[in-house]
Amino acid sequence: MEKLSVEPDFWLDQAKAQTVMRQLADSRRAVTRWRGLEKKLADIAELVSLVDGDNHLGAEIGSEVKAVASYLDKLELELAFTSKYDSRNAILSVHAGAGGTESQDWAGMLMRMYLRWAERRGYKVEVLDVSPGDEAGIKNAVIEINGSYASGYLKSERGVHRLVRLSPFDADHARHTSFALVEVMPEAEGDVEVSIAPDELKVEVFRSSGPGGQHMQKTSSAVRMIHLPTGIVATSQSERSQHQNKEIALRILRSRLLERDLKEKAAERAKLKGKHVTAGWGNQIRSYVLHPYRMVKDHRTNYQTGDTDAVLDGKIDDFITAYLRSIMGQAEND
Repeated sequence: MEKLSVEPDFWLDQAKAQTVMRQLADSRRAVTRWRGLEKKLADIAELVSLVDGDNHLGAEIGSEVKAVASYLDKLELELAFTSKYDSRNAILSVHAGAGGTESQDWAGMLMRMYLRWAERRGYKVEVLDVSPGDEAGIKNAVIEINGSYASGYLKSERGVHRLVRLSPFDADHARHTSFALVEVMPEAEGDVEVSIAPDELKVEVFRSSGPGGQHMQKTSSAVRMIHLPTGIVATSQSERSQHQNKEIALRILRSRLLERDLKEKAAERAKLKGKHVTAGWGNQIRSYVLHPYRMVKDHRTNYQTGDTDAVLDGKIDDFITAYLRSIMGQAEND
């Protein structure tokens, strides 16, 4: 591959340089992928020319063709990644809905589901902030998922998730319905995309409410940042250092401001196309039913499965694939 040369002052602006290097890495990865596929097809073509009644080679060719077809299906999904932000890392937030311990436990189950999903894909995960529930689960959490197209894949998870089950917290074991909201934002690349003036930012410090030992409890290391023009808030209390929590809160805030801008642009495009635009929590995107039967169903694609244990253990790729294919179909019809 041709050697990369840069201008002498390229690294003076670190944020801009990192953006360019990420874009370069994405382009190189795409080129390597397609060149690899081209070589695989050439190898298959060569095998075909050697068959001449050799059943062994015929079986090998069939296996190779199936592998290429499976790989092409995966690449086809990337056609749904139309935004320049889809290739980025994702910042995912989970918020418990109304309902106290029931919803907080459900939010904790969802957080574990996404952590397991990321682990299965080999993605790196960092818990940026978490607020424990009163008795179980979490009130809310923010996690960063680092990996190729993490933001593109996880955009399928935005929305309200509904759980129906027999309550483990109810002495009568009555059936309960719980809700949790999942937000997914592409990671913002610092001031290159989201510039925040000092006078637009209000910073508050407070004692951490979560576990972490005496140090976190006795010092005001947790940080809350408020973007005054929009009222958007970001908090971090996962680190012992107030300085580290400030950096994390600022990363979350920048991503939330970037997501807000993207939503406003999408809403404006939808209005121009005459599409209905909804706001707020809205209806659930997916239901997880554990009683009186077991089923997980996505209400946007109608994809469903009865293997609820596997889904809650992070096996959600079939749901993600169904969603990405559905938006590809919508794009073709527009």
